[in-house]
Amino acid sequence: MSTSWIVRNGTLLDPATGVQERGDLFIADGHSVDSAPQRAREIDASGLTVMPGLIDVHVHFREPGHEGTETIATGSHAAARGGFTTVVTMPNTRPSVDTPEQVRFQLERAAAAGAVELLPSACITRERRGGELADLAGLHRAGAAAFTDEGSTVADDALMQRAMERSAELGVPIMDHALDPILAGRGVLHDGEAAQRLGLPGIPAEAEDKIVARDIELAASTGCAMHIQHVTSGTSARLIADAAARGLPVSGEATPHHLALSDADITTDDGNFKMNPPLRSPADREALIQGILDDSLSVLATDHAPHLESLKAKGILKAPFGVVGLETAIGVTYQVLVVERGMNVLDWLRRWTAGPAALLGRPCPSLAPGSRADIVLADLQSEWVVNPSEFLSLSLNTPFAGRHCRGQAVLTLKSGRITWAGVDMASGL
Repeated sequence: MSTSWIVRNGTLLDPATGVQERGDLFIADGHSVDSAPQRAREIDASGLTVMPGLIDVHVHFREPGHEGTETIATGSHAAARGGFTTVVTMPNTRPSVDTPEQVRFQLERAAAAGAVELLPSACITRERRGGELADLAGLHRAGAAAFTDEGSTVADDALMQRAMERSAELGVPIMDHALDPILAGRGVLHDGEAAQRLGLPGIPAEAEDKIVARDIELAASTGCAMHIQHVTSGTSARLIADAAARGLPVSGEATPHHLALSDADITTDDGNFKMNPPLRSPADREALIQGILDDSLSVLATDHAPHLESLKAKGILKAPFGVVGLETAIGVTYQVLVVERGMNVLDWLRRWTAGPAALLGRPCPSLAPGSRADIVLADLQSEWVVNPSEFLSLSLNTPFAGRHCRGQAVLTLKSGRITWAGVDMASGL
């Protein structure tokens, strides 16, 4: 399909330049340009917001090993439907992404799907076992954008220090699933009211806080960029804010489900409310919201984690950890942060663009002429209801079924090529 477009009468929202105004956007040869191209097709963006495509630094596409729950292709198309044009995949596949060959496999499959730019993360340790460092230099040369043992924590402090020293030399960030395995034990929910009421083992917030504190001090001693994944604890959020105030290369992310929900929302034995780390207390949730509002948590990320419906139906104790999030991310976070808390819309968008780009050492996505035309048109005015049966993801495990939201992507372009169009938009193209 043509890559020359005139996007008419939209509200242009650009976190890189601060632009927030009604206008037209011109696209030619996969980039934004400063004047209308010849023989361009037109898109009517009246009533819509035109934004740079979102970046998600935390997704699980399950291939290889669990293609029945998600593949690189289906995950990529779900991302495009959610308004994302760049994603960072996690390495806890089977086999794990701990060799250059597995990094290249991810890149090849994503190129074949053609829906998003996929940046693979690779393992810190071989097979994510926490015993021996992976070949970090070789993984980086193959295209790894970050290192993480996501789903597991490198508990050995000395090993983590060596990993961070090597990563600092390579100029690659480490992203950590910060949860002390001994303190977490066999817990399945936050060690709080819901766990007690349902008679289930809990995971104390201290399990997160201990590792976050360690990671911050290792960042101070090594100079390695350290990103804390899926922050849930108010104490951890404050530790990250303090580290940033000290000028340390430390950042953190909050997920839509941890911002929108707490363990007070778990009223039944529903496996769709089981994620790792867990939903914590209402006070922790409030601290995360404040962290996003004041930019001490500079990144929003979905931790999109698909699982089979049959496994999630086993109940909280036996169900696997994780929820999907790509196709509800705009709606949930815009509703919670902008509609309900009055967050500036440009700041909200920065948490999905500038923050992730800075973590990855990339320029902030922009609408400015010369920028790659990774664009999302979003309806930020209309309310909609989450219906998992409409997802493009192979999995439907969401705690947000039936939830009312505002804000959703209606058209996504990658390098000027349409990768997702809602029914109403598709009929006019």
